[in-house]
Amino acid sequence: MERIMTKKMKIKWVSTILLGAGESKRMGRDKLMLPWGKRTVLDHCLEVLLRSETRAVVVVVRSRSEEFEERINTYPAFMRKKIKVVVNSDYPGGMSSSIRKGLKSIHPKSEGVLIALGDQPLLKTTTVNALIHAFLHGKGKIAIPFYRNKRGNPVLFGRGYIRSLMRLRGDTGGRSIIETHAEEVVRVRTRSEAVIRDIDTWGEYRRLKAIGRRQGTNPKISASGQYRQNGKGKGQGIEVQGDRQRTQCMDP
Repeated sequence: MERIMTKKMKIKWVSTILLGAGESKRMGRDKLMLPWGKRTVLDHCLEVLLRSETRAVVVVVRSRSEEFEERINTYPAFMRKKIKVVVNSDYPGGMSSSIRKGLKSIHPKSEGVLIALGDQPLLKTTTVNALIHAFLHGKGKIAIPFYRNKRGNPVLFGRGYIRSLMRLRGDTGGRSIIETHAEEVVRVRTRSEAVIRDIDTWGEYRRLKAIGRRQGTNPKISASGQYRQNGKGKGQGIEVQGDRQRTQCMDP
């Protein structure tokens, strides 16, 4: 079984769009540039994705930043190869404008695209991988994480939905597509509430930062691609539910 799963994952390609061009109107400053450990919130979200089994990460930003690109250059080579930074000058058009911009830059071989938020620093790489596995093993055309029956992010869409995603307008994600195609959704149930937690206010930022310090969400990465998680923390249970199958996997 493990050999078959590995073979499937090599055949199919999942790209990721990391949304980093929001205006942060409620906080009065760019929340993605707030400190998170030794880096920023956006940097940390990017690192979580780069450690996952996604084959490429398109980072959509409002403008070029020498500081951001200098930080990217400090990543190991295996990470840098995955990254593509694109500028969305139409960012006042809302989240949908960044999704469209990112879709134009994903790898042409992509069978699916994971749409991730730049303000979810507690997200775990294991959760991202569980979404990718559920999708690649044919359990659904849209893979969504759920925490206690609450729908979360990121969401993985099959390439068949790219045209629908390109038609989105305003400050919306793929909610309308998910609701229209509910029968195509696979629920990836997780015990980690990170999938429903993001940063919209200063209070949320302080709360998530305190949780991050307790959990140790600042991994140290080696040039070989290995990493270790600071802190002990509890394993994250992930249950993937499809129409006919259910699997269980745990954090190491």
